[in-house]
Amino acid sequence: MNIRRTRFLAPVVALTLLVAGAAANSAHADETHPRVRLVTSLGDITLELDAKSAPITTQNFLRYVDSGFYSGTIFHRVIERFMIQGGGFTVDMRKKGNTYTPIPLESNNGLRNERATIAMARTGDPDSATCQFFINVVDNPRLDYASSEDGNGYAVFGRVVDGMDVVDAIQSVPTTAVNGREDVPVEPVLIESADRVDRGVRSSR
Repeated sequence: MNIRRTRFLAPVVALTLLVAGAAANSAHADETHPRVRLVTSLGDITLELDAKSAPITTQNFLRYVDSGFYSGTIFHRVIERFMIQGGGFTVDMRKKGNTYTPIPLESNNGLRNERATIAMARTGDPDSATCQFFINVVDNPRLDYASSEDGNGYAVFGRVVDGMDVVDAIQSVPTTAVNGREDVPVEPVLIESADRVDRGVRSSR
C-alpha cells in the first residue's frame, strides 16, 4: 500500500465510524423519544414522548396516532391555568369508539406533571386510561404519584417541544356546558391530524 494513502486512511475510517455511531445514537434516540405533531384548528403542537420512562403509555398513545384515531377529535375539556384535555370526543361531543384495552397506570415513573407535559386521562380506576390525554398548562404537583390525593396520580409520558403558544391559546378559549359536561370550548378546538415526525424541533416551555 502506498504510504501517502495510508497516512490519510485512519482519519477517514475514524470519521466513518463517528458518522455511523451518531446515526445509531440518533436512531436509538428516536425510539426512546419519538415525536408526534398534533395539527389543531388553532395551530400545531409537537410532542416528544418518553418511551424509556413510560413505555406502556407511549406505545399505547402511538397506537392511536398510527391508526389515525385522533383525527377529527377535539379538546373537549379546557380549564385555564390547569390543563387542556382531548383525544376522546368528536365535534358533536360524542365519544369516539373502538378504543384499545385500558392500560396499567405508569404514574410512578419519575416524571412530573409540570407545565408543558402530556399525561393520560383516566377515571377513578387507576388502570382505565385508553385514548384521552391532557397537557398541563401550569405545574400540577397534586397530579403526581408522590403527592396525589388518591395515591395513584396521573402518568406523564412526554412534553410539548414546540407549540406551547398554541396550548396557551387553547387554554384561554371561552367554554360552556354541553350535554352535562363542563368546560367545553364554545367553538370546537379540532385535532385535524396526529402523526409521527422527525426530530430537530426546538424546545418550548
